Amino acid sequence: MVPWMSLPLQRLTAEGGMLLLPDFRWKRPCLKLNPRSGPWRIHFRLNRMRPMESGILLIDKPRDMTSAKVVAIVKRLTGAGKAGHTGTLDPMATGLLVCCLNQATRLARFLLTGTKTYEAVLRLGVRTDTQDTAGQVLDSRDISDVTPARVEKTLRGFIGTIQQQPPAYSALKHDGKPLYQWAREGKPVAKPPRTVIISALEIQKIVLPEVHFRVNCSAGTYIRTLCADAGDSLGCGGHLAMLRRTASCGFSVTRALNLEQLEKMAETRSWRARLISPVDALPDISSHQADDVLRKKIKYGQPLGLSDGIRIQGKYMKIIDSRRNLLAIIDGNYRYCCVFPDVIQEPGDRMTTWKQ
Repeated sequence: MVPWMSLPLQRLTAEGGMLLLPDFRWKRPCLKLNPRSGPWRIHFRLNRMRPMESGILLIDKPRDMTSAKVVAIVKRLTGAGKAGHTGTLDPMATGLLVCCLNQATRLARFLLTGTKTYEAVLRLGVRTDTQDTAGQVLDSRDISDVTPARVEKTLRGFIGTIQQQPPAYSALKHDGKPLYQWAREGKPVAKPPRTVIISALEIQKIVLPEVHFRVNCSAGTYIRTLCADAGDSLGCGGHLAMLRRTASCGFSVTRALNLEQLEKMAETRSWRARLISPVDALPDISSHQADDVLRKKIKYGQPLGLSDGIRIQGKYMKIIDSRRNLLAIIDGNYRYCCVFPDVIQEPGDRMTTWKQ
């Protein structure tokens, strides 16, 4: 029998964390009887000891790739335990994808409602079933009576609070299944209209049949539906020919990395310099610096109140420590919205009260 310590150990030179990989060449019959003591069990436990960075990473999504695929690549290149994003981009779209790593995924609920800015191209005269270039052409119409003045007047009519019908090909769920799956099966589902806000719409160039514009809108707005509705209002139909997200949740695409850059940085882990800390990810939420007493109350999940010296300004409040680490976010009733136990954990603590 080979002793346990003879298992090969590999060290991550970038972080100094220990990663134990199993070697199935060694013979230990008891592992077949008790998989809980197997090498993979030890591997998972020791991996939790590795330091993992939490924060926001801005990615410039390429064309013809799903948002989920981009997040999976980011997760693999960064070695993150958890990863998510704050708003889906269609495969044909490019631009800013706000990725949350590790404990920063708890901030997604606050970032999902942020405003977004897009640059888009509306192509008039052609309607498609998906309202963009990825779908099948339904019909083509003459646009000889469409003038730039009519186009400008029509598009400006969408500024403000409007009702928008979600497209049949979308990621919205019905009975636990995305709408685009229902549509591909020949069973399109019509969702009720939703209220969205178009706060600004600027026409950049009109070269018929294409219209280039920039739009600032609320979360949940479908730009391809906006293009289809504009084409229907002009009587000629239309679809989305190009879409690029330039800003989201207060972040700009100019600060984003593309996947090629991230892959080069993954070798030296220099991407960490581009990571936005959780406390800086929500600049619009005011913060309160916790003392040792308040820190321990948050650590053990004790209720908070006005007696703790917290004066909540707005809907939420960030609780930070003296080193500007985000400890928790509470609402106006002093209830916990999310807590960051790894930050609260002190040296020598064997476990935390909060669920990891």
